[in-house]
Amino acid sequence: MRIRQTASSPMRQSLRWCLSVTLLIMPLLLNACTPSVQTLSVQVPEKRSLIRFVASEYSSETRPLLEKLVKQFTAMHPDIDIELQVANWDILDGIYTAMISQGQPPDLLNTNVYAHFAKDGLLNDFNELLSPELKAKFYPNLLGMDEMDEHQYALPYVTTNRNLYYNRELFQSAGIASPPATWEELRKDALLIKKTGLAHGFGVDLTDNEIQAYLSYFFFGAGGGWIKDGKWTINSPENIAGLSFMKELFDQGLTDPEPTITTRDEKQRILGDGKLAMMISGNYFSSVMPREFPKLKWGVGPIPVKKGVPAISFGVQDVLVSFKTDHTDKKALSAFIDFLYQDPVYEEMVLKEGFVPVTRPIGDKLSRTDNVMKRNLDAMQKAKFYPIQQSAWQAVMDTARKMGDAVLYDHLLPEAALDQLQKFAEDRSGQ
Repeated sequence: MRIRQTASSPMRQSLRWCLSVTLLIMPLLLNACTPSVQTLSVQVPEKRSLIRFVASEYSSETRPLLEKLVKQFTAMHPDIDIELQVANWDILDGIYTAMISQGQPPDLLNTNVYAHFAKDGLLNDFNELLSPELKAKFYPNLLGMDEMDEHQYALPYVTTNRNLYYNRELFQSAGIASPPATWEELRKDALLIKKTGLAHGFGVDLTDNEIQAYLSYFFFGAGGGWIKDGKWTINSPENIAGLSFMKELFDQGLTDPEPTITTRDEKQRILGDGKLAMMISGNYFSSVMPREFPKLKWGVGPIPVKKGVPAISFGVQDVLVSFKTDHTDKKALSAFIDFLYQDPVYEEMVLKEGFVPVTRPIGDKLSRTDNVMKRNLDAMQKAKFYPIQQSAWQAVMDTARKMGDAVLYDHLLPEAALDQLQKFAEDRSGQ
């Protein structure tokens, strides 16, 4: 007998149930195996730029001012990080030299030399970083000093005009009516100060910081100089006469007693305390000293020169240089440099530090209301400067720093000292 299964049989119902469950589950399984749009998206990291900025410390105002400027800039450019390091001139060379030797040079350095870096191919060309508008702001004679073979390897940052500064009360006590303009007047006035027993006569700085400056004052004051027609003239008769006169002042007790120990800034404070009558310094004297010694009565005069030599103007230019690094971002560097020279930013720095500006808009603005600034700017157009375009200049300065003790205390004759420095400069330059 045959048994026939009907639709209501248990087996048929079980098959229908399994099929229904399978149809319901399949879409869920397919969805679980299919990646969503969210899981495929990739987060692109934000591009950040780094600028290591090593700056020289000019006064107690330098660090807080630069820290403020960096904060302002990074607020406007949150994708650019600025690592600021402010260093005293005594240790500045050691800091950036160590960074270079470690393969991580500063992206931006505030210094007073550049040519040897350029010769070694270490520097960026500012022609690739500067906007035409910014380049047009600089005084042409200052910008030209920082150019080599049509490459702008450095930028003028600040300048100073050097003058003789003196304590007016000490001059009055010694019966001196006006500052000396010649060497013989300088000798006579220093002797008058010495005889009062109140102070030393003339401050001489032959420390590592300023020996090249004081050599320059007496080289140029004798009608000489460092270089002429591309050739070193360190041991010229004029320069020998200049160094010899400076040594005579020291030997006669007419200078401060520690020319190779106390720095320019320390001598300024000694002058402010009434223990030094006169010294040569930069125009920042007129900004720094009133802050530190508000009761000081001071005056200013020219750099004394040998009789018969025309009066001289001597200027010092500090620069910005940009090293090639493994993270150089020229667009970020360009933005930061533009910011540093923006008129309000640059004007604040010039006024706080007591500098002479290197940009015409600020120079024109300040000279309209300040006759002293106008005179300093006029002097800067005809001033004599260090030979910073010579690639051997840094090495020549380093070697000159050893001369102070040798000439003053070890009885090395000025002529012999300058012969040695001349030979070093010629050998280093391949002349």
